[in-house]
Amino acid sequence: MRNRLLALAIAAGIGLVAAAPADATPSSRIAVHFDLAKGQQPENIALAPDGTAYVTFASARQIAAISPSGAVKILATLPDGGTAAPVLGFALTTGIVRVADGTLYFLYASGDAATTGLYRLNPGRNPHRIAALPANGLPNGLAYDEPAETFYLTDSVLGTISTVPLKGGIARTWSSAKELAATGFLGANGIKVRHGAVWATNLDQGTLLRIPIKHGRPGPVQVKATGLAGIDDIAFTRDEQVIATLNAPNKVVRIDAHGHTSTLLTAGLQNPTSVAVRGRTLYVLSAAYLTATDPNLILASL
Repeated sequence: MRNRLLALAIAAGIGLVAAAPADATPSSRIAVHFDLAKGQQPENIALAPDGTAYVTFASARQIAAISPSGAVKILATLPDGGTAAPVLGFALTTGIVRVADGTLYFLYASGDAATTGLYRLNPGRNPHRIAALPANGLPNGLAYDEPAETFYLTDSVLGTISTVPLKGGIARTWSSAKELAATGFLGANGIKVRHGAVWATNLDQGTLLRIPIKHGRPGPVQVKATGLAGIDDIAFTRDEQVIATLNAPNKVVRIDAHGHTSTLLTAGLQNPTSVAVRGRTLYVLSAAYLTATDPNLILASL
């Protein structure tokens, strides 16, 4: 898998840099070291009020709960049907969201029409699919619009954003704007809903996008920042700045309202995939897709 991803990253023009030092800086620490041999490559994160972090382990096809003390509990493992998501060449769990009642929702990209889709995981139960998604795509980022009771999700291969109702049902393409398209590897990636707009990243194009929601429909795409090679996931601070992970460059950056970027974190990162903010604490997942060394969860102070 590592060689496949490395070749694709190079083909996509994502510059690789040397891995950051393993020792975290005084303002950050590696809270959890995951088991690479078990496929524990964390792809996405959702936080609970008690400090529990729910993550997807991509290549293990798993959903896990990480306690505040760092204990890892596997909640579900998706079946391996012998198929693979396009481009990446393996089946994987991707975006995850936790709603207010504690229910988890996550995406599974398997390359199989019978299993690719959006899943619901109620506490203490087995996951079940609530919406089918195209098997020739790669459902990746997942966000929830609570007032509208609607999920928004990116497809990194098809270059789209789709919607699914909270109760499940048919997934409908919401936007297929050119700004979401892949240009060699993967396009639309991370996604969040914020103040009446969908925010998304495009890994290939290195962009941060804002799409206003106009009576449920997409407004014109606004390119809010460029030059973000390998951009993956995003989160918002309380002062409305964006925090983004840059996967291959091994960076976490802050993006201000003018699209200017500053580096926040490099130490300990191993191809960071996802980020979340709780108060002044930053949660950063690294999947080690390319470095193949020490997938982890870092906690840092903003």
